[in-house]
Amino acid sequence: MASKLKIIPLGGLGEIGKNLTVFEYGNDLLVVDCGLGFPDEDMYGVDIVIPDIGWLVQNKERLRAIVLTHGHEDHIGGLPYLVKEVNAPIYATRLTAGLAEIKLEEHKLLDKTKIITLEAGEKFKAGCFTVELIHVNHSVADAVSLAIRTPIGMVIHTGDFKIDVSPIQGDMIDIARFGKLGKDGVLALLSDSTNVEKPGYSESESKVGDRFDELFKDCEKRIIVTTFSSNVHRIQQIINVAAKYGRKVGITGRSMENVIKVSTELGYLEVPEGVLVDMNQLKNYPRKKVVIITTGSQGENMSALYRMAFSGHRQVEIDAGDRVIISASAIPGNETTVSRVIDELFCKGAEVIYDRLSDLHVSGHACQEELKMILALTKPKFFIPVHGEYRHLFKHAELARAMGVEPRNIVIGGNGRVIEITRNNIKLTGTVPAGNVLVDGTGVGDVGSVVLRDRRHLADEGIIVIVMMLAGEDSSLVSGPDIITRGFVYVKESETLMEELKRVVMESLNSCQDQRITDWATIKSKVKGNLSGYLYKTIKRSPMIIPVIMEV
Repeated sequence: MASKLKIIPLGGLGEIGKNLTVFEYGNDLLVVDCGLGFPDEDMYGVDIVIPDIGWLVQNKERLRAIVLTHGHEDHIGGLPYLVKEVNAPIYATRLTAGLAEIKLEEHKLLDKTKIITLEAGEKFKAGCFTVELIHVNHSVADAVSLAIRTPIGMVIHTGDFKIDVSPIQGDMIDIARFGKLGKDGVLALLSDSTNVEKPGYSESESKVGDRFDELFKDCEKRIIVTTFSSNVHRIQQIINVAAKYGRKVGITGRSMENVIKVSTELGYLEVPEGVLVDMNQLKNYPRKKVVIITTGSQGENMSALYRMAFSGHRQVEIDAGDRVIISASAIPGNETTVSRVIDELFCKGAEVIYDRLSDLHVSGHACQEELKMILALTKPKFFIPVHGEYRHLFKHAELARAMGVEPRNIVIGGNGRVIEITRNNIKLTGTVPAGNVLVDGTGVGDVGSVVLRDRRHLADEGIIVIVMMLAGEDSSLVSGPDIITRGFVYVKESETLMEELKRVVMESLNSCQDQRITDWATIKSKVKGNLSGYLYKTIKRSPMIIPVIMEV
Protein backbone atom coordinates (compact mmCIF):
# COMPACT_ATOMS: atom_id res chain seq x y z
CA MET A 1 0.00 0.00 0.00
CA ALA A 2 1.19 3.46 -0.81
CA SER A 3 2.50 5.60 2.02
CA LYS A 4 2.00 8.89 0.22
CA LEU A 5 -1.03 11.17 0.33
CA LYS A 6 -1.47 13.40 -2.70
CA ILE A 7 -3.51 16.60 -2.55
CA ILE A 8 -4.39 17.93 -6.00
CA PRO A 9 -6.20 21.29 -6.23
CA LEU A 10 -8.02 21.62 -9.56
CA GLY A 11 -9.47 25.03 -8.66
CA GLY A 12 -9.53 27.66 -5.90
CA LEU A 13 -5.79 28.39 -5.61
CA GLY A 14 -4.49 31.69 -6.95
CA GLU A 15 -8.10 32.77 -7.50
CA ILE A 16 -11.41 33.34 -5.75
CA GLY A 17 -13.92 30.70 -6.84
CA LYS A 18 -14.25 27.32 -8.60
CA ASN A 19 -12.97 25.42 -5.57
CA LEU A 20 -12.21 21.75 -6.20
CA THR A 21 -9.65 19.68 -4.30
CA VAL A 22 -8.81 16.01 -4.87
CA PHE A 23 -7.29 13.78 -2.18
CA GLU A 24 -5.50 10.71 -3.54
CA TYR A 25 -4.15 7.76 -1.57
CA GLY A 26 -3.30 4.51 -3.29
CA ASN A 27 -6.23 3.60 -5.52
CA ASP A 28 -8.75 5.94 -3.84
CA LEU A 29 -9.79 9.48 -4.76
CA LEU A 30 -11.93 11.83 -2.66
CA VAL A 31 -13.24 15.13 -4.07
CA VAL A 32 -13.92 18.10 -1.80
CA ASP A 33 -16.31 20.66 -3.37
CA CYS A 34 -16.89 21.44 -7.03
CA GLY A 35 -17.52 25.14 -7.57
CA LEU A 36 -17.73 27.67 -10.35
CA GLY A 37 -16.18 31.06 -10.96
CA PHE A 38 -17.45 34.17 -12.68
CA PRO A 39 -15.97 35.29 -16.01
CA ASP A 40 -13.47 38.13 -16.27
CA GLU A 41 -14.48 41.27 -18.14
CA ASP A 42 -12.60 40.15 -21.26
CA MET A 43 -14.41 36.78 -21.42
CA TYR A 44 -17.08 38.14 -23.76
CA GLY A 45 -20.31 36.13 -23.77
CA VAL A 46 -19.08 33.57 -21.22
CA ASP A 47 -21.65 32.75 -18.52
CA ILE A 48 -19.58 30.87 -15.94
CA VAL A 49 -16.14 29.33 -15.52
CA ILE A 50 -15.68 25.81 -14.12
CA PRO A 51 -12.54 23.80 -13.29
CA ASP A 52 -10.99 21.52 -15.88
CA ILE A 53 -12.05 18.07 -14.63
CA GLY A 54 -10.42 16.10 -17.46
CA TRP A 55 -7.88 14.39 -15.18
CA LEU A 56 -10.63 13.48 -12.72
CA VAL A 57 -12.78 11.99 -15.51
CA GLN A 58 -9.80 9.90 -16.70
CA ASN A 59 -9.52 8.51 -13.16
CA LYS A 60 -13.24 8.27 -12.41
CA GLU A 61 -13.09 4.54 -11.61
CA ARG A 62 -11.05 5.44 -8.53
CA LEU A 63 -13.41 8.19 -7.29
CA ARG A 64 -15.02 7.05 -4.04
CA ALA A 65 -17.02 10.13 -3.00
CA ILE A 66 -17.68 13.84 -3.43
CA VAL A 67 -18.11 15.81 -0.19
CA LEU A 68 -19.42 19.40 -0.07
CA THR A 69 -18.42 21.85 2.67
CA HIS A 70 -21.30 24.31 2.08
CA GLY A 71 -23.83 25.54 -0.45
CA HIS A 72 -22.20 28.58 -2.07
CA GLU A 73 -21.87 28.66 -5.86
CA ASP A 74 -18.08 28.74 -5.71
CA HIS A 75 -18.27 25.35 -3.95
CA ILE A 76 -21.26 23.58 -5.58
CA GLY A 77 -21.91 25.48 -8.83
CA GLY A 78 -19.75 23.16 -10.96
CA LEU A 79 -21.35 20.01 -9.57
CA PRO A 80 -23.71 19.33 -12.54
CA TYR A 81 -20.77 19.34 -14.96
CA LEU A 82 -18.89 16.83 -12.79
CA VAL A 83 -21.94 14.59 -12.21
CA LYS A 84 -22.46 14.38 -16.00
CA GLU A 85 -19.05 12.73 -16.29
CA VAL A 86 -18.56 10.68 -13.12
CA ASN A 87 -20.68 8.52 -10.85
CA ALA A 88 -19.91 8.83 -7.14
CA PRO A 89 -22.05 9.45 -4.04
CA ILE A 90 -22.30 13.05 -2.82
CA TYR A 91 -22.14 13.73 0.93
CA ALA A 92 -23.40 17.00 2.40
CA THR A 93 -25.33 18.54 5.28
CA ARG A 94 -29.08 19.00 4.80
CA LEU A 95 -29.19 22.57 3.45
CA THR A 96 -26.13 22.06 1.26
CA ALA A 97 -27.73 18.86 -0.09
CA GLY A 98 -30.98 20.76 -0.76
CA LEU A 99 -29.15 23.47 -2.72
CA ALA A 100 -27.13 20.84 -4.62
CA GLU A 101 -30.37 19.06 -5.56
CA ILE A 102 -31.70 22.31 -7.09
CA LYS A 103 -28.51 22.59 -9.21
CA LEU A 104 -28.77 18.99 -10.40
CA GLU A 105 -32.51 19.23 -11.04
CA GLU A 106 -31.95 22.23 -13.33
CA HIS A 107 -29.64 20.02 -15.41
CA LYS A 108 -31.96 16.98 -15.17
CA LEU A 109 -29.26 15.01 -13.34
CA LEU A 110 -30.98 14.27 -10.04
CA ASP A 111 -31.48 10.59 -10.97
CA LYS A 112 -27.87 10.14 -12.03
CA THR A 113 -26.32 10.31 -8.57
CA LYS A 114 -27.00 9.66 -4.91
CA ILE A 115 -26.94 12.51 -2.38
CA ILE A 116 -26.41 11.37 1.21
CA THR A 117 -27.26 13.89 3.94
CA LEU A 118 -25.33 14.04 7.19
CA GLU A 119 -25.30 16.24 10.27
CA ALA A 120 -22.20 17.99 11.60
CA GLY A 121 -20.42 15.53 13.90
CA GLU A 122 -21.19 12.50 11.73
CA LYS A 123 -18.64 10.49 9.76
CA PHE A 124 -18.61 8.48 6.55
CA LYS A 125 -16.10 6.16 4.91
CA ALA A 126 -14.91 6.54 1.32
CA GLY A 127 -12.29 4.00 0.32
CA CYS A 128 -9.35 4.40 2.69
CA PHE A 129 -10.62 7.81 3.85
CA THR A 130 -12.84 8.44 6.86
CA VAL A 131 -14.40 11.91 6.77
CA GLU A 132 -15.88 13.71 9.76
CA LEU A 133 -18.02 16.86 9.38
CA ILE A 134 -17.28 19.67 11.87
CA HIS A 135 -19.78 22.50 12.44
CA VAL A 136 -18.47 25.99 11.52
CA ASN A 137 -19.97 29.46 11.09
CA HIS A 138 -20.18 31.00 7.63
CA SER A 139 -22.50 33.23 5.61
CA VAL A 140 -24.65 30.23 4.69
CA ALA A 141 -26.21 27.80 7.14
CA ASP A 142 -24.97 24.22 7.56
CA ALA A 143 -21.34 24.93 6.61
CA VAL A 144 -18.76 22.39 7.78
CA SER A 145 -15.05 21.80 7.95
CA LEU A 146 -13.75 18.32 7.19
CA ALA A 147 -11.49 16.11 9.29
CA ILE A 148 -10.19 13.55 6.80
CA ARG A 149 -8.51 10.52 8.39
CA THR A 150 -6.01 8.95 5.97
CA PRO A 151 -3.71 5.93 6.46
CA ILE A 152 -0.80 8.27 7.30
CA GLY A 153 -2.63 10.76 9.54
CA MET A 154 -5.38 13.33 10.01
CA VAL A 155 -5.89 16.15 7.49
CA ILE A 156 -8.24 19.07 8.23
CA HIS A 157 -9.84 21.06 5.40
CA THR A 158 -11.53 24.11 6.97
CA GLY A 159 -13.75 24.99 4.00
CA ASP A 160 -15.00 28.58 4.32
CA PHE A 161 -15.43 29.59 7.95
CA LYS A 162 -15.47 32.31 10.58
CA ILE A 163 -15.82 32.34 14.35
CA ASP A 164 -19.17 33.94 15.22
CA VAL A 165 -19.89 33.91 18.96
CA SER A 166 -23.45 35.18 18.43
CA PRO A 167 -24.73 33.45 15.27
CA ILE A 168 -28.28 34.05 14.06
CA GLN A 169 -29.09 30.37 14.11
CA GLY A 170 -27.46 27.34 15.69
CA ASP A 171 -24.25 27.14 17.68
CA MET A 172 -20.93 28.85 17.26
CA ILE A 173 -18.13 26.95 15.51
CA ASP A 174 -17.16 23.70 17.22
CA ILE A 175 -13.89 25.01 18.64
CA ALA A 176 -13.68 22.10 21.09
CA ARG A 177 -13.57 19.55 18.26
CA PHE A 178 -10.70 21.37 16.53
CA GLY A 179 -8.84 21.41 19.86
CA LYS A 180 -9.41 17.68 20.43
CA LEU A 181 -8.16 16.85 16.93
CA GLY A 182 -5.12 19.04 17.58
CA LYS A 183 -4.34 17.12 20.77
CA ASP A 184 -4.67 13.80 18.93
CA GLY A 185 -2.34 15.07 16.19
CA VAL A 186 -3.03 16.79 12.87
CA LEU A 187 -0.76 15.90 9.97
CA ALA A 188 -1.86 18.73 7.66
CA LEU A 189 -4.18 21.74 7.70
CA LEU A 190 -5.74 23.28 4.59
CA SER A 191 -7.22 26.63 5.63
CA ASP A 192 -9.39 29.38 4.07
CA SER A 193 -7.23 32.40 3.12
CA THR A 194 -9.84 34.86 1.81
CA ASN A 195 -9.62 37.43 4.63
CA VAL A 196 -6.01 36.86 5.72
CA GLU A 197 -5.16 40.49 4.92
CA LYS A 198 -7.68 41.75 7.48
CA PRO A 199 -6.45 42.07 11.08
CA GLY A 200 -8.57 41.21 14.11
CA TYR A 201 -11.82 39.27 14.03
CA SER A 202 -14.72 39.16 11.56
CA GLU A 203 -17.90 40.81 12.81
CA SER A 204 -21.00 38.89 13.84
CA GLU A 205 -23.94 38.49 11.46
CA SER A 206 -26.21 39.82 14.23
CA LYS A 207 -24.69 43.29 13.71
CA VAL A 208 -26.43 43.50 10.32
CA GLY A 209 -29.80 42.82 11.98
CA ASP A 210 -29.36 45.87 14.22
CA ARG A 211 -28.68 48.01 11.15
CA PHE A 212 -31.77 46.65 9.39
CA ASP A 213 -33.86 47.63 12.39
CA GLU A 214 -32.60 51.23 12.13
CA LEU A 215 -33.40 51.37 8.41
CA PHE A 216 -36.91 49.87 8.73
CA LYS A 217 -38.00 51.88 11.78
CA ASP A 218 -40.12 54.95 10.86
CA CYS A 219 -39.46 54.41 7.12
CA GLU A 220 -42.44 55.56 5.01
CA LYS A 221 -41.05 54.16 1.74
CA ARG A 222 -41.27 50.77 0.08
CA ILE A 223 -38.14 48.84 1.05
CA ILE A 224 -36.26 46.68 -1.47
CA VAL A 225 -33.40 44.57 -0.09
CA THR A 226 -30.88 42.59 -2.10
CA THR A 227 -28.40 40.11 -0.67
CA PHE A 228 -26.78 36.79 -1.60
CA SER A 229 -29.61 34.31 -2.08
CA SER A 230 -27.71 31.63 -0.15
CA ASN A 231 -27.35 33.83 2.95
CA VAL A 232 -30.30 32.31 4.81
CA HIS A 233 -29.34 34.02 8.08
CA ARG A 234 -29.48 37.44 6.39
CA ILE A 235 -32.83 36.64 4.79
CA GLN A 236 -34.14 35.53 8.20
CA GLN A 237 -33.15 38.88 9.70
CA ILE A 238 -34.89 40.79 6.89
CA ILE A 239 -38.08 38.77 7.39
CA ASN A 240 -37.90 39.23 11.18
CA VAL A 241 -37.57 43.01 11.02
CA ALA A 242 -40.28 43.21 8.30
CA ALA A 243 -42.67 41.28 10.57
CA LYS A 244 -41.72 43.49 13.52
CA TYR A 245 -42.80 46.62 11.65
CA GLY A 246 -45.91 45.07 10.09
CA ARG A 247 -44.64 44.81 6.52
CA LYS A 248 -45.54 42.18 3.93
CA VAL A 249 -42.63 40.47 2.14
CA GLY A 250 -42.44 39.60 -1.55
CA ILE A 251 -39.66 37.51 -3.11
CA THR A 252 -38.33 38.00 -6.64
CA GLY A 253 -35.49 36.29 -8.49
CA ARG A 254 -35.33 32.58 -9.28
CA SER A 255 -32.36 31.68 -7.06
CA MET A 256 -33.85 33.62 -4.12
CA GLU A 257 -37.21 31.84 -4.55
CA ASN A 258 -35.46 28.43 -4.72
CA VAL A 259 -33.31 29.00 -1.63
CA ILE A 260 -36.20 30.34 0.46
CA LYS A 261 -38.38 27.36 -0.58
CA VAL A 262 -35.70 24.79 0.33
CA SER A 263 -34.57 26.46 3.56
CA THR A 264 -38.17 26.88 4.75
CA GLU A 265 -38.99 23.22 4.01
CA LEU A 266 -35.87 22.08 5.88
CA GLY A 267 -36.53 24.34 8.85
CA TYR A 268 -33.57 26.70 8.40
CA LEU A 269 -35.86 29.65 7.74
CA GLU A 270 -38.83 30.53 9.94
CA VAL A 271 -41.43 32.77 8.29
CA PRO A 272 -44.23 34.10 10.52
CA GLU A 273 -47.66 33.30 9.11
CA GLY A 274 -49.10 35.91 6.78
CA VAL A 275 -45.81 37.81 6.25
CA LEU A 276 -44.85 36.25 2.89
CA VAL A 277 -47.14 37.21 -0.01
CA ASP A 278 -47.13 36.68 -3.76
CA MET A 279 -45.39 39.46 -5.72
CA ASN A 280 -48.60 40.14 -7.65
CA GLN A 281 -50.45 40.83 -4.37
CA LEU A 282 -48.03 43.50 -3.12
CA LYS A 283 -49.84 46.21 -5.07
CA ASN A 284 -52.79 45.73 -2.72
CA TYR A 285 -50.75 47.10 0.21
CA PRO A 286 -49.49 50.64 0.92
CA ARG A 287 -45.83 51.14 0.01
CA LYS A 288 -44.83 51.71 3.61
CA LYS A 289 -46.12 48.21 4.41
CA VAL A 290 -44.08 46.39 1.75
CA VAL A 291 -40.62 44.77 1.62
CA ILE A 292 -39.20 43.10 -1.49
CA ILE A 293 -36.29 40.67 -1.13
CA THR A 294 -34.50 40.32 -4.45
CA THR A 295 -31.50 38.84 -6.24
CA GLY A 296 -28.95 41.12 -7.91
CA SER A 297 -26.49 42.11 -5.18
CA GLN A 298 -23.65 41.62 -7.71
CA GLY A 299 -25.29 43.60 -10.52
CA GLU A 300 -25.87 40.47 -12.61
CA ASN A 301 -27.39 41.33 -15.99
CA MET A 302 -30.52 39.18 -15.74
CA SER A 303 -31.09 39.53 -11.98
CA ALA A 304 -34.31 40.98 -10.60
CA LEU A 305 -32.65 44.12 -9.19
CA TYR A 306 -30.91 44.82 -12.50
CA ARG A 307 -34.24 44.54 -14.30
CA MET A 308 -35.84 46.90 -11.77
CA ALA A 309 -33.04 49.44 -12.22
CA PHE A 310 -33.28 49.35 -16.02
CA SER A 311 -37.11 49.26 -16.19
CA GLY A 312 -37.31 45.62 -17.27
CA HIS A 313 -39.11 44.11 -14.28
CA ARG A 314 -42.76 43.24 -14.87
CA GLN A 315 -43.95 43.84 -11.32
CA VAL A 316 -41.68 46.52 -9.85
CA GLU A 317 -41.20 50.09 -11.08
CA ILE A 318 -38.50 52.00 -9.16
CA ASP A 319 -39.11 55.64 -8.23
CA ALA A 320 -38.57 58.19 -5.45
CA GLY A 321 -40.88 56.23 -3.15
CA ASP A 322 -38.31 53.42 -2.77
CA ARG A 323 -35.49 52.74 -0.33
CA VAL A 324 -33.11 50.18 -1.85
CA ILE A 325 -30.76 48.40 0.57
CA ILE A 326 -27.81 46.51 -0.92
CA SER A 327 -26.74 44.11 1.84
CA ALA A 328 -23.64 42.62 0.23
CA SER A 329 -20.17 43.67 -0.81
CA ALA A 330 -19.08 43.38 -4.43
CA ILE A 331 -17.13 40.23 -5.26
CA PRO A 332 -13.73 41.25 -6.76
CA GLY A 333 -14.33 41.88 -10.46
CA ASN A 334 -18.01 42.82 -10.02
CA GLU A 335 -17.44 46.38 -8.76
CA THR A 336 -18.23 48.01 -12.11
CA THR A 337 -21.52 46.17 -12.66
CA VAL A 338 -22.66 46.86 -9.08
CA SER A 339 -21.82 50.58 -9.50
CA ARG A 340 -23.84 50.74 -12.73
CA VAL A 341 -26.94 49.36 -11.00
CA ILE A 342 -26.51 51.74 -8.03
CA ASP A 343 -26.15 54.72 -10.39
CA GLU A 344 -29.26 53.71 -12.32
CA LEU A 345 -31.28 53.34 -9.11
CA PHE A 346 -30.22 56.85 -8.07
CA CYS A 347 -31.24 58.13 -11.52
CA LYS A 348 -34.71 56.66 -10.96
CA GLY A 349 -34.97 58.77 -7.80
CA ALA A 350 -34.61 55.91 -5.31
CA GLU A 351 -32.76 56.23 -2.02
CA VAL A 352 -29.93 53.70 -2.18
CA ILE A 353 -28.09 52.48 0.90
CA TYR A 354 -25.09 50.28 0.20
CA ASP A 355 -22.11 48.67 1.89
CA ARG A 356 -19.63 51.51 1.51
CA LEU A 357 -21.96 53.86 3.35
CA SER A 358 -23.38 51.59 6.04
CA ASP A 359 -22.88 48.44 8.13
CA LEU A 360 -25.01 46.29 5.83
CA HIS A 361 -22.68 43.39 5.29
CA VAL A 362 -20.27 41.29 7.31
CA SER A 363 -17.92 38.77 5.78
CA GLY A 364 -18.37 35.04 6.22
CA HIS A 365 -14.60 34.50 6.21
CA ALA A 366 -12.16 34.42 9.12
CA CYS A 367 -9.78 37.33 9.70
CA GLN A 368 -6.21 37.04 11.02
CA GLU A 369 -6.95 36.34 14.69
CA GLU A 370 -9.47 33.60 13.82
CA LEU A 371 -7.02 32.00 11.38
CA LYS A 372 -4.38 32.07 14.12
CA MET A 373 -6.81 30.43 16.52
CA ILE A 374 -7.42 27.48 14.17
CA LEU A 375 -3.67 27.09 13.69
CA ALA A 376 -3.13 27.21 17.47
CA LEU A 377 -5.90 24.66 18.13
CA THR A 378 -4.97 22.15 15.44
CA LYS A 379 -1.15 22.49 15.71
CA PRO A 380 -0.61 20.96 12.24
CA LYS A 381 2.71 19.49 11.18
CA PHE A 382 2.15 20.64 7.57
CA PHE A 383 0.24 23.68 6.36
CA ILE A 384 -1.35 24.43 2.97
CA PRO A 385 -3.18 27.76 2.50
CA VAL A 386 -6.20 27.43 0.16
CA HIS A 387 -9.13 29.48 -1.17
CA GLY A 388 -7.55 32.76 -2.25
CA GLU A 389 -5.52 34.69 -4.77
CA TYR A 390 -1.77 34.20 -4.62
CA ARG A 391 -1.19 37.16 -2.28
CA HIS A 392 -3.72 35.67 0.16
CA LEU A 393 -1.96 32.29 0.09
CA PHE A 394 1.43 33.96 0.62
CA LYS A 395 0.18 36.07 3.56
CA HIS A 396 -1.43 33.01 5.15
CA ALA A 397 1.84 31.10 4.83
CA GLU A 398 3.57 33.99 6.65
CA LEU A 399 0.91 33.81 9.37
CA ALA A 400 1.52 30.07 9.80
CA ARG A 401 5.27 30.66 10.13
CA ALA A 402 4.59 33.26 12.82
CA MET A 403 2.44 30.66 14.61
CA GLY A 404 5.35 28.23 14.75
CA VAL A 405 4.88 26.02 11.68
CA GLU A 406 8.29 25.10 10.23
CA PRO A 407 8.86 27.02 6.96
CA ARG A 408 9.86 23.78 5.18
CA ASN A 409 6.51 22.28 6.22
CA ILE A 410 4.47 24.98 4.45
CA VAL A 411 3.55 24.61 0.78
CA ILE A 412 1.84 27.20 -1.40
CA GLY A 413 0.22 25.19 -4.14
CA GLY A 414 -1.41 26.04 -7.42
CA ASN A 415 -4.18 24.61 -9.56
CA GLY A 416 -2.91 21.36 -11.05
CA ARG A 417 0.18 21.18 -8.82
CA VAL A 418 0.42 17.87 -6.97
CA ILE A 419 1.24 18.20 -3.27
CA GLU A 420 2.74 14.99 -1.90
CA ILE A 421 2.70 14.27 1.84
CA THR A 422 4.37 11.48 3.81
CA ARG A 423 4.50 11.22 7.58
CA ASN A 424 7.73 13.27 7.59
CA ASN A 425 7.77 15.35 4.44
CA ILE A 426 5.69 17.61 2.18
CA LYS A 427 6.64 18.73 -1.31
CA LEU A 428 5.33 19.76 -4.72
CA THR A 429 5.97 16.87 -7.10
CA GLY A 430 4.29 17.04 -10.49
CA THR A 431 1.31 18.47 -12.30
CA VAL A 432 -2.01 17.31 -13.71
CA PRO A 433 -4.02 19.20 -16.36
CA ALA A 434 -5.95 22.07 -14.76
CA GLY A 435 -7.36 25.38 -15.86
CA ASN A 436 -10.57 27.11 -16.89
CA VAL A 437 -13.41 25.54 -18.84
CA LEU A 438 -15.73 28.24 -20.17
CA VAL A 439 -19.48 27.68 -20.23
CA ASP A 440 -21.42 29.73 -22.79
CA GLY A 441 -25.13 28.88 -22.90
CA THR A 442 -25.33 25.11 -23.22
CA GLY A 443 -21.84 24.86 -24.68
CA VAL A 444 -19.21 23.56 -22.25
CA GLY A 445 -15.58 24.07 -23.24
CA ASP A 446 -16.33 24.97 -26.88
CA VAL A 447 -15.27 28.57 -26.25
CA GLY A 448 -11.48 28.38 -26.13
CA SER A 449 -8.66 30.90 -26.36
CA VAL A 450 -9.06 31.32 -30.14
CA VAL A 451 -12.79 32.09 -29.87
CA LEU A 452 -12.14 34.51 -26.99
CA ARG A 453 -9.40 36.21 -28.99
CA ASP A 454 -11.81 36.70 -31.90
CA ARG A 455 -14.51 38.05 -29.56
CA ARG A 456 -12.05 40.53 -28.06
CA HIS A 457 -10.98 41.56 -31.56
CA LEU A 458 -14.59 42.07 -32.64
CA ALA A 459 -15.36 44.07 -29.49
CA ASP A 460 -12.28 46.26 -29.84
CA GLU A 461 -12.19 46.88 -33.58
CA GLY A 462 -15.38 45.63 -35.28
CA ILE A 463 -15.67 43.59 -38.48
CA ILE A 464 -15.58 44.20 -42.25
CA VAL A 465 -17.00 41.62 -44.68
CA ILE A 466 -16.12 41.95 -48.37
CA VAL A 467 -18.45 40.04 -50.67
CA MET A 468 -17.18 39.44 -54.23
CA MET A 469 -18.77 37.46 -57.05
CA LEU A 470 -16.09 35.90 -59.27
CA ALA A 471 -16.26 33.90 -62.50
CA GLY A 472 -15.51 30.22 -62.04
CA GLU A 473 -13.41 30.04 -65.22
CA ASP A 474 -10.81 32.76 -64.68
CA SER A 475 -11.71 34.31 -61.27
CA SER A 476 -12.54 37.65 -62.89
CA LEU A 477 -14.88 39.98 -61.01
CA VAL A 478 -18.53 39.59 -62.06
CA SER A 479 -20.11 41.88 -59.46
CA GLY A 480 -19.22 43.69 -56.25
CA PRO A 481 -17.28 44.15 -54.17
CA ASP A 482 -19.95 44.83 -51.55
CA ILE A 483 -18.65 45.94 -48.17
CA ILE A 484 -20.57 45.20 -44.97
CA THR A 485 -19.36 46.54 -41.61
CA ARG A 486 -20.44 46.00 -38.01
CA GLY A 487 -18.95 47.80 -35.03
CA PHE A 488 -16.47 49.60 -37.31
CA VAL A 489 -17.89 52.86 -38.62
CA TYR A 490 -21.36 54.19 -39.38
CA VAL A 491 -21.47 53.70 -43.14
CA LYS A 492 -23.69 56.70 -44.04
CA GLU A 493 -21.25 59.09 -42.37
CA SER A 494 -18.18 57.41 -43.88
CA GLU A 495 -19.06 57.13 -47.58
CA THR A 496 -15.64 58.40 -48.65
CA LEU A 497 -13.89 55.75 -46.58
CA MET A 498 -16.16 53.03 -48.03
CA GLU A 499 -15.28 54.15 -51.56
CA GLU A 500 -11.58 54.01 -50.68
CA LEU A 501 -11.99 50.50 -49.31
CA LYS A 502 -13.69 49.39 -52.54
CA ARG A 503 -10.81 50.94 -54.48
CA VAL A 504 -8.23 48.96 -52.46
CA VAL A 505 -10.22 45.73 -53.01
CA MET A 506 -10.46 46.41 -56.76
CA GLU A 507 -6.71 47.08 -56.98
CA SER A 508 -6.03 43.80 -55.18
CA LEU A 509 -8.31 41.87 -57.57
CA ASN A 510 -6.76 43.54 -60.64
CA SER A 511 -3.29 42.67 -59.35
CA CYS A 512 -4.35 39.02 -59.02
CA GLN A 513 -5.73 39.08 -62.58
CA ASP A 514 -2.47 40.58 -63.90
CA GLN A 515 -0.48 37.84 -62.17
CA ARG A 516 -2.97 35.18 -63.35
CA ILE A 517 -3.73 34.17 -59.77
CA THR A 518 -6.93 32.09 -59.73
CA ASP A 519 -6.54 30.34 -56.40
CA TRP A 520 -9.28 31.73 -54.15
CA ALA A 521 -7.32 31.33 -50.91
CA THR A 522 -4.52 33.49 -52.38
CA ILE A 523 -7.03 36.08 -53.68
CA LYS A 524 -8.69 36.30 -50.25
CA SER A 525 -5.29 36.63 -48.54
CA LYS A 526 -4.24 39.41 -50.91
CA VAL A 527 -7.49 41.36 -50.44
CA LYS A 528 -7.32 40.96 -46.66
CA GLY A 529 -3.65 41.94 -46.43
CA ASN A 530 -3.95 45.05 -48.61
CA LEU A 531 -7.12 46.19 -46.85
CA SER A 532 -5.62 45.64 -43.42
CA GLY A 533 -2.49 47.59 -44.32
CA TYR A 534 -4.51 50.49 -45.77
CA LEU A 535 -6.79 50.76 -42.72
CA TYR A 536 -3.97 50.76 -40.20
CA LYS A 537 -1.98 53.28 -42.22
CA THR A 538 -4.88 55.70 -42.68
CA ILE A 539 -7.01 55.42 -39.53
CA LYS A 540 -4.88 53.30 -37.16
CA ARG A 541 -7.54 50.59 -36.78
CA SER A 542 -7.34 46.82 -37.22
CA PRO A 543 -10.87 45.44 -37.66
CA MET A 544 -11.48 41.77 -38.37
CA ILE A 545 -11.59 41.40 -42.17
CA ILE A 546 -13.45 38.50 -43.80
CA PRO A 547 -13.39 38.24 -47.62
CA VAL A 548 -16.25 36.14 -49.04
CA ILE A 549 -16.08 34.86 -52.64
CA MET A 550 -19.15 33.60 -54.47
CA GLU A 551 -18.66 31.63 -57.68
CA VAL A 552 -20.71 32.25 -60.79
